[in-house]
Amino acid sequence: MLPGISEMMQLHGSAVLFDLDGVLVDSSAYIERQWREWAASRGLHAEAFLRYCHGRRAVETIRLAAPELDAEAEVARFRDVAVPDEERPARFPGAQELLTALPPDGWAVVTSGSRAVARRRLVDAGLPVPAVLVSAEDVRQGKPSPEGYLCAAGLLGRAPNESIVIEDAPAGVEAARAAGMRVIAVTTTHPALELHAATVLAPSLTAIHLGAADPQSGSRFTLELAAECATPRAPYVPPRLASR
Repeated sequence: MLPGISEMMQLHGSAVLFDLDGVLVDSSAYIERQWREWAASRGLHAEAFLRYCHGRRAVETIRLAAPELDAEAEVARFRDVAVPDEERPARFPGAQELLTALPPDGWAVVTSGSRAVARRRLVDAGLPVPAVLVSAEDVRQGKPSPEGYLCAAGLLGRAPNESIVIEDAPAGVEAARAAGMRVIAVTTTHPALELHAATVLAPSLTAIHLGAADPQSGSRFTLELAAECATPRAPYVPPRLASR
């Protein structure tokens, strides 16, 4: 068990950058079915792709799991199929409350999926579509590259140290930390031990609440985390330093 926080933790910031799948919407069943069906159509075992797909663009998942394939050509052949009613993404508890409490210019979504899919999932889940939505088409390198999060912060007019990221996947956590941002990792899709690079671990969005601005730090708002949240046991060390 990771150590709990005896008192409510506060993170001061001026922008919140959300991952989409696994954070705001629960689309895991549909995503995994898509990968299983694609792998079967190519005569491949799906497990290798499922190991990497969460939090990464499809092109990078294929490059990692099957480097012998032409990843860009494979992604170009992906079909945008209808989502069965039983697999339509549902919003995670706490998502709507947190998004509607934040100022419209104070949050963004950074996803490894396409823009069209991201917008559809937000709408299907009954969530607002943000003015800033950074998708797979908007970056040259996907997560764990920091490009997407740095792009979103820039479009919101915020510095990295003013931005707080909410993620669920190790690749996304690494991307946010590489961008110089603090990260709340929700343990909705990955166990806590795989999210050790996060600043704080939270069981769900319901443990995160919006508080007032902090004049002392100059932040626009405060994210207050409930007592059941935890700090990772080991401090975060950037990969390039850890390898020395």
